[in-house]
Amino acid sequence: MSASGESAPRENFLRHRPRSWAEIDLGAFRHNLARARSLAPGGQVLAVLKADAYGHGALAIATAAQAAGAAMLGVGDSSEALELRRAGVEADLLVLGGLVSSEIPSVIDAGIIPVVHGFGRVEELEREAAAQQRRVRVHLKVDTGMGRMGMNPSRVKDVARRILQSKHVVLDGVMSHLAGAWPQEAEANRAQLQRFAAVLEELHSLGANPRHVHIRNSSGLLDREALLPGESLVRVGACLYGFSPAGNEPPAGFKPVLSLRTQIVFMKDVQSHAHVGYGGTFSPRRRTRLAIIPLGYHDGVKRGLANRGHALVRGRRAPLVGAVSMDYSTLDVTDVASATVGDMVTLIGRDGCERQTVEHLAAVAGTIPYDVLCGLGRRVVRIPTSSTEQG
Repeated sequence: MSASGESAPRENFLRHRPRSWAEIDLGAFRHNLARARSLAPGGQVLAVLKADAYGHGALAIATAAQAAGAAMLGVGDSSEALELRRAGVEADLLVLGGLVSSEIPSVIDAGIIPVVHGFGRVEELEREAAAQQRRVRVHLKVDTGMGRMGMNPSRVKDVARRILQSKHVVLDGVMSHLAGAWPQEAEANRAQLQRFAAVLEELHSLGANPRHVHIRNSSGLLDREALLPGESLVRVGACLYGFSPAGNEPPAGFKPVLSLRTQIVFMKDVQSHAHVGYGGTFSPRRRTRLAIIPLGYHDGVKRGLANRGHALVRGRRAPLVGAVSMDYSTLDVTDVASATVGDMVTLIGRDGCERQTVEHLAAVAGTIPYDVLCGLGRRVVRIPTSSTEQG
């Protein structure tokens, strides 16, 4: 039976279909990774799998990324890395965020690569690695303009020197993080590249030649003038999943990976001027047919979509009306002929000739695509597919 149910008898399909699901198009993901590799130096891409692969399901994406030639996998914290290790993922795993002290023993034992931001963490890693009689590879992070994690460039030489003197800590990489995602921020990104290049020159003067040098992300990858001599790796997140890091239109040459679908579980007619949902924020001007869907804000439907957004039913646009609640949302299907309980509802993806992108859904909700996708709750069943036709 297909995930869409088109090739199965209706009764059988309705009996086995999840309440709500996300179709994860692994064919589109592989296409996107190949596209990113064609733009990256030496074809070297670190596939970013933070936040359960941006809501797409980290294990399935990790498996696909390894098979498609990703050089490394990046996660947000050590719990995500350890979960992938326990599931059998053997690729190099880089924890892009910071560690806390209690995580260090498990990280070293599992052969996971942490990012370090200063002397204190290097010393802790040295002590624990010595106790385990192991060596731990690290990536040194420099703040070139993000203003968040990463050490001041003036401290890099001293910390790098300490790592180079260590018997148990290996300088495997040096990295930074671009702050700009929007096209108008490209110049600021390029200024960060210049500052990072100066840091690399200082490291080379110490004799440091780390295997990996990386600063560019999806927005940097798409800026063909954002070049860094000596760059060996690009960290790609948004583009691998086919959405725009700037939140406007899908990036050219990349395909959306996720479609979000649910089904109608209840229908009713209400008279004009009735009050619908918490606070009665929707009051129709005509007799209206309502359809209830089992997706609420716990599942990733942003409350800002109330009385503003829409979903697709039978290839038609149906407005989201009334307040979005924790478990359910309401559609006005008065103009969707023959809509009935069990009909598939699409919030992200294509239905017939109509399509709704995550960029559009996020814009209507007053947020960004990352927020929508990372907010998909665990009740949304992830279903890997191999088709690239869902758009």
